[in-house]
Amino acid sequence: MTHPIHDVSASYANASRPHVSEWFGHRVFPIVSGSSEALFDQVNHRCPFLTKALGTSQRCVKSDETRADRRNSAGVCTISSVSNGPRQDWLVCPFRALDDDLLEEMVRRLFSVDNACTVLIQAAPVLENPETRDRTLASLSDPHVRTFVYFQGKLGGEIGLPKTFASPAVSFDVTVVEIIQSETQSLIETGIPGENIALGKYGVIELQTTDTHGSYKETVNGLTNALSLHPNEFHAQLANNPQWAGNKVEGPNVSNVFKRTFYQVTFKFQATKRPSSVGCILVLPKPVWDSWQPFLGAPTVTQMDDGTYRLLDDETTDPRDWIYVFDVGAHPSVGGPAPLAVDMVLGTNAATLSKAALDIAPRKAVEGQGANDAVKAVLLKRLRTNLPGLDRS
Repeated sequence: MTHPIHDVSASYANASRPHVSEWFGHRVFPIVSGSSEALFDQVNHRCPFLTKALGTSQRCVKSDETRADRRNSAGVCTISSVSNGPRQDWLVCPFRALDDDLLEEMVRRLFSVDNACTVLIQAAPVLENPETRDRTLASLSDPHVRTFVYFQGKLGGEIGLPKTFASPAVSFDVTVVEIIQSETQSLIETGIPGENIALGKYGVIELQTTDTHGSYKETVNGLTNALSLHPNEFHAQLANNPQWAGNKVEGPNVSNVFKRTFYQVTFKFQATKRPSSVGCILVLPKPVWDSWQPFLGAPTVTQMDDGTYRLLDDETTDPRDWIYVFDVGAHPSVGGPAPLAVDMVLGTNAATLSKAALDIAPRKAVEGQGANDAVKAVLLKRLRTNLPGLDRS
């Protein structure tokens, strides 16, 4: 079967509960992907995103973990929750955002690559393959190709800044660096292929995943057992029993999502302001961006002539830092995971984000309704019984 079985949410009594929405890369709620590729990945605990990035079959990194809390989340990519009101997919695994089209779009923007130019983007570990390495090096002589290598947690390891006595250690989720021909030595001079190359500028991409309350243990065990019991009818059975994907699943920790991200991203926006860097992109799933609005004071967003957006009164025409807001497609592609779609590209900087979060949002919180101080209003309410003579004006 290569198409979804059906949408189970309309007739499902507990559809408002959080559910695991993607398991080993494929939809299990509210659409059940019934493709043979989905079944293969789920049976073999294969991650389709790492597999595509590395060109060889890769198991889900959580499947082989020794820690119980990691094993309990094996295969869980996204959580479907109504925490913001509408049902949305919250990413809980960073590798779910490994998408060739999205990565290329971000690299083109960071490095100002013309649309007429081809980009070659490789995960660092694939350069261990001699054929891939030779093909990558050969691309450097083509003036119509620009070549990049990136590092991520399981793809060569994270790159970052070490701790000093006056600054914390920070790691970048994804670091992309351009590979260029050396200006100081040539192949003729060295006689060694690959010895006439140099590193160009680098860019940083930060991805915000979501912490959730509770554990996925019951759901992961239930899906695993159902797959063992119904190897040939798993997807049909799952469509008829959508509660399997929502057994004791809890929603996202919305407050923690912002608190653990804001400092890091503003720090990294500033830390990449240097001649050797092209800047930083923060990649936010749409539900995360929606959940950020109260923390940013629900800032005004203005569309620019080029289709990108700016916050507040920022009218910068050439920002170095960006926020990409994307969403997971509601329907799986034919035989594969649901595609990612960019919802908004917002140019910004640390100062503008700080103004929204540390100036506008607190002011609106204190003002409450109109010009009243909401804190003082609560104090008056709490004390009026014990202090009957309290001036309420």
